[in-house]
Amino acid sequence: MAKDLYTLQDPTKQYPLPKFKHQPQRVPGLAAKMTPKPDHGETSYRGSARLPNRKALVTGGDSGIGRAAAIAFAREGADVAINYLPSEESDAKEVIALIEAEGRKAFAFPGDISNEKFARKLVKEAHRKLGGLDVLACVAGKQHAVDKIADVTTKQLEETYRVNVFALFWICQEALALMPPGGSIITTASIQATHPSPSLLDYAPTKAAILAFTRALARQVAEDGIRVNCVAPGPVWTPLQTSGGQPDKKIPAFGSETPMKRPGQPVEMAPLYVLLASQESSYVTGEVYGATGGLEVG
Repeated sequence: MAKDLYTLQDPTKQYPLPKFKHQPQRVPGLAAKMTPKPDHGETSYRGSARLPNRKALVTGGDSGIGRAAAIAFAREGADVAINYLPSEESDAKEVIALIEAEGRKAFAFPGDISNEKFARKLVKEAHRKLGGLDVLACVAGKQHAVDKIADVTTKQLEETYRVNVFALFWICQEALALMPPGGSIITTASIQATHPSPSLLDYAPTKAAILAFTRALARQVAEDGIRVNCVAPGPVWTPLQTSGGQPDKKIPAFGSETPMKRPGQPVEMAPLYVLLASQESSYVTGEVYGATGGLEVG
């Protein structure tokens, strides 16, 4: 594992390469049970005061990319609220402790954003607890691999769209009513939006929808001083993958198809979220930032 993100080093050898062991988990999965454990920046990310006193809400903040973004936001000077499923409480407690260790305020909001009432209440409560809201990172997602279209049940289809697309609308609707000029919304798409895997027939279209949503909303709210951008990761080593997001038979070689021959680590996504949240990217809106280990996003 890399000790930090700042020492000059060969990125192809910076983090573990396949072959990984079979390690199936029940949905939604826990980072603590993964081998090797993902790097969310717990010890490798250093802050530099790029988000002083910002108020950030991160969905999916217990593990994976959301956890990495939450840790990075706190180390850059932000107070952070995280949302996650109640079954992910053990991972979430670790994140809350890491945020508080930076001297920042941390708030936990367990609940299912596929429930409209909860999703809307989440934003209002985060705004109240934080004392404002100027950064929204929508990272939570649902992904379940299936072999054939006949295997995609209506229940799975509805659940995937409710988490990945419907909740994005509900959360952004509430956030935009509360955000001041200068606020930043960051969505999370995927390389699946443009290069879909056959086993992700319901998931990939939701990520294409997120791309279109981001670009359309950015144009709509630019005159209000709100920026909307997107991060589109490639294969990243998170519990989403080992809890059904990929067929278990693909886990040992996960990420080996990239030019870097390895999956990304969550912390490698974090600098993009920080950049897009910060005032440094003040002229950036409606953009999609890929982090794919060399695979093409467009």
